[in-house]
Amino acid sequence: MSTIVMTGGTSGFGAITAQRLARSGDTRLILGARRPAPAGEPIPLDLTSLDSVRAFAASIRERLGGAPIDALVLNAGVILPDAAGRTVDGFETTFAVNHLAHYLLLRLLSPALADRATVVLTTSGTHDPATGAGLATPRHANAELLAHPDRDPDRAPRPRTAGQHAYTASKLCAVLTARSLSGHLDTKRRRLTVIAYDPGQVFGTGLAQHLSLPLRTAWSLLGTPVLGRPLRRLNPTLNGQTAAGDALADLVLGHFTTPPHRYSYAALRRGQLTWTDPSALARSDELAHALWNDSARLVEKNRLPAALHGLDA
Repeated sequence: MSTIVMTGGTSGFGAITAQRLARSGDTRLILGARRPAPAGEPIPLDLTSLDSVRAFAASIRERLGGAPIDALVLNAGVILPDAAGRTVDGFETTFAVNHLAHYLLLRLLSPALADRATVVLTTSGTHDPATGAGLATPRHANAELLAHPDRDPDRAPRPRTAGQHAYTASKLCAVLTARSLSGHLDTKRRRLTVIAYDPGQVFGTGLAQHLSLPLRTAWSLLGTPVLGRPLRRLNPTLNGQTAAGDALADLVLGHFTTPPHRYSYAALRRGQLTWTDPSALARSDELAHALWNDSARLVEKNRLPAALHGLDA
């Protein structure tokens, strides 16, 4: 029996992925969730609390009793109308949920990953100015400034722009984290597959639930077949929930042969997975190294597995 651990599997295209994974045969699916799960075994997880992440990881290790994890899917995400919110740990909420909590979970569960396991981090094409997504693109991937945007001397003065930057920068962090993980000696030794997955823009999901009523309404309407299908024919970055969820499931189940790179960036375009390059910032080894180590300090490095404290690349 293979074991898959997943976040973001209770709504949106993630729920479609979870249902596919649960039906894939001799598979045990464990979901971190704050609401009822459509499939698998839910374990309480609140990504706005690092203590909750630690408790979730401990519960998984206890349930598995030493059995390895064959796939780790870090899919949950949030976008907020501004960057004013703070978690119980004092970090900006979007950065904490989309990057820091997942980074900590990855570090805590890495020792339990099986040889040849798959790790998928869901990112977004909005991290790349070339996609022309219309959101404020990342200016940097400085973990300290993203965790505490009030300390950023170049922070956006408009709340909406600041909220967009928090989101797109957190998605840049997902790609950089995948790049860092793939370069670690332990990753190479165990021949792990590391993928940053860009599902494109998927309307109709719960991602916009915290935005203004007009934006939520537009997001919901654009996710309907009447409006969504014509738009998807015009814009290659737009995808339906089923296509996005199925593509993520296929990546987790190894139904695609990934390119022979250090890590892979898989972008869903017109409903088809493509292997391409992320943004210029996302290809920086220097930024990836700095983000990895700065994130470790933010989540209390002394409580992380010693084998992964540094980048032995």
